[in-house]
Amino acid sequence: MDTGRSKREITVTAVLLGILLAVVFGAANAYLGLRVGLTVSASVPAAVISMGVLRFVLRRDSILENNMVQTIGSAGESLAAGAIFTMPALYLWAQEGICLEPGLLPLTLIALAGGVLGVLLMVPLRRPLIVEEEKSLVYPEGRACADVLRAGEVGARRAKVVFWGVAGAALVKIVAGGLKWVPETIALPIRSIRGALGFEVSPALLGVGYVVGPKIATLLFAGAALGWVVLIPFFSFYVPDAATAWEQGGAMAVWKGYVRYVGAGAIAMGGFLSLVRSMPLFARTFAQSVKGIRANGTGNGAFVPPTERDLPMGRVLAGLTSVIVFIWAVPAVPVGFLGAVLIALFGFFFAAVSARMVGLVGSSNNPISGMTIATLVIASLVLKSAGTVGAQGMLAAIAIGSVVCIVAAIAGDTAQDLKTGRILGATPWKQQVGELVGVTASALTIGGVLVLLHKAWGFGSDAISAPQAMLMKTIVEGIMGDALPWGYLAFGAGLALVLAACRVQVMPFAIGLYLPIGLNATMFAGGLVRYLVDRRRGEQPESENSGVLLSAGLIAGEGLCGILLAVLTLVLR
Repeated sequence: MDTGRSKREITVTAVLLGILLAVVFGAANAYLGLRVGLTVSASVPAAVISMGVLRFVLRRDSILENNMVQTIGSAGESLAAGAIFTMPALYLWAQEGICLEPGLLPLTLIALAGGVLGVLLMVPLRRPLIVEEEKSLVYPEGRACADVLRAGEVGARRAKVVFWGVAGAALVKIVAGGLKWVPETIALPIRSIRGALGFEVSPALLGVGYVVGPKIATLLFAGAALGWVVLIPFFSFYVPDAATAWEQGGAMAVWKGYVRYVGAGAIAMGGFLSLVRSMPLFARTFAQSVKGIRANGTGNGAFVPPTERDLPMGRVLAGLTSVIVFIWAVPAVPVGFLGAVLIALFGFFFAAVSARMVGLVGSSNNPISGMTIATLVIASLVLKSAGTVGAQGMLAAIAIGSVVCIVAAIAGDTAQDLKTGRILGATPWKQQVGELVGVTASALTIGGVLVLLHKAWGFGSDAISAPQAMLMKTIVEGIMGDALPWGYLAFGAGLALVLAACRVQVMPFAIGLYLPIGLNATMFAGGLVRYLVDRRRGEQPESENSGVLLSAGLIAGEGLCGILLAVLTLVLR
């Protein structure tokens, strides 16, 4: 823990810069997640940009002020990840005439409720997880951010790498997606299947492939290859309806109508398997968290050093109660009393689970999709048994799942940030306030981003396929009783079980099967570049890997430019 430090920590400059980064990374990650169903951690890039701006531009040298910027800024990425996994389902149902298209207010309120709950639920969990298990819980991103911030001028100079990535990706996106001077997809036609193998011209997808690494990128592409090389020909030859679809629309029609449901079944089973494997850990985490909260006292009237001061527990409990009552009482959040109770129960449980999981395996491997699927399944069953069915039941289930998904994402991010702060000697209550500022800023903008992207291209389109939200929509519809191709979903679930038995990571393979092959091919190329770089230079921590920082810039640059193009699309329409 650093003790010799400047006292400057939560300042106007830190708050404003942190809010800017929260909005930027939140918007960029929302665009990325809606395209490919994956998001990436923004903690290290936010720390690097913070160092660059504060040290080189503003000539400020407080490491704790830099940490506050990173704390606020990284909240935007986490909240966006939770929101895009579920909320677009509301628009997809509106397109089918099941419900009215949601306005900006309910999206904002759902995001705000989930974000605030995620932060407040981590306050009593900080001591048992961050302090008492300091040696057993690593929190890799938290340590990486601390390394960046302690690197001083070296870390600040790396900010240039991120900005070069932003500029390069924006230029490519404008040339390809805006001016159309080069095609966005390079396709190799294959007449035998009346389809094509494509490669998306996307800096963000290259960046994602580099960040996730060669193993995950290979699994993504392997899933896509199974779908296009094996399943599409198989279905086209042996399934009459698929053969008709192939005759009418080629390989893409078979993929959309059949193979994608196999991928959805595999993703759902992968999420459940991750939960089943983690259940012993979940149970221990929950028990230890409750025990830690009960013992979360520091003595009657005893002096508490600044580095151990959390937000007052009375205010935290009042805040938690107020948010739950708000969720129940406000009609714009369609959950009702039963839904508010489910949010309280699932929120606390999965906040504890998420905060511990990121300490063990990092944010990138945190099974938030599995937690959300479990929430949706149980919530849908409870609502259905209580007589809340049809459109009302589906809307309530998605709203409950949205809040819980955001809670889990924000709790994990908050835990990583508190770990960084503990290493650097930050004040916990100030970081917790910073997290609340970050989630508030992100919640006030994420709804607008979703509305903008939907009006420009439409969720479920080729531009923004919203794969995770499509999956959540399918699960809720299936439980509520609408007709679904259960045979293909079961086929995908069985495939996931076989992969798990062969010790293959199910989720990346299943996501690859669910996504168009062009997206996976580009990510595979990024993973291949990472393999070649690591082989030449050796593996490096993310905080020292210029390729990771450049990739973060590519992701942010294309995401922001994509949102700008969406604005222009609406203006010029």
